[in-house]
Amino acid sequence: MDTAQHTVLVIDDEIDVVDLVCFNLEKAGLRTLKAYNGRDGLKLAQHDRPSAIVLDLMLPGMHGFQVFDGLKQDSRTKEIPVIMVTAKAEVSDRIAGLKAGVDDYVTKPFSPKELVLRVQALLKSLPETGIETTLESGDFFLDRSALRCYLDGELVNLTSTEFKLLALLIEQAGDMVARETLFEKVWGKGNATSRTLDTHLMRLREKLGNYAQLIQNVRGKGYRYEPLEETS
Repeated sequence: MDTAQHTVLVIDDEIDVVDLVCFNLEKAGLRTLKAYNGRDGLKLAQHDRPSAIVLDLMLPGMHGFQVFDGLKQDSRTKEIPVIMVTAKAEVSDRIAGLKAGVDDYVTKPFSPKELVLRVQALLKSLPETGIETTLESGDFFLDRSALRCYLDGELVNLTSTEFKLLALLIEQAGDMVARETLFEKVWGKGNATSRTLDTHLMRLREKLGNYAQLIQNVRGKGYRYEPLEETS
């Protein structure tokens, strides 16, 4: 993966943390942007449109979830993948972040090297020049270049992670895709848990409405997309 073209925005009110994270990201060949509060971070994201964002939850003035909502409500930033960082380690906080559509979640204290690997996994799953940019199956039309999903001609508001999961399943329509494969392709090997995967798939199914039945859970093994024409 060519990381030179990618920029990562780090938003955290702890200057030492920002400097440490940016140092490790730059060491890995990535460009970085820094913001020390939510409002500045949101403005930077809207202006510079980074490839990914590392966002602290506990920010002064504008809370991390408020920043995240602002990102998702703006057409310029809604598709940017976000890794949420927080000192809160409770399962309820992690689930809240995942349900809100956060692409990944890291708790403090964390290993800078691990965070870099998680960022690289997100960037690796972004659409690349030279691959097929559209994917169609039944009433689904996926535009990889814009990370947009259309269902029966209507835009479905998916997060980047939900889009990637759906695209992987549709690519292998009719075949079971192992949980380990989904982990590696979307988050990077060892960077996700079963709860993370199941939470994202649950939200994806909710957004697909009557089409949710096309994504089937192969208990304990993985997931499978069954095209409509094959289930009728």
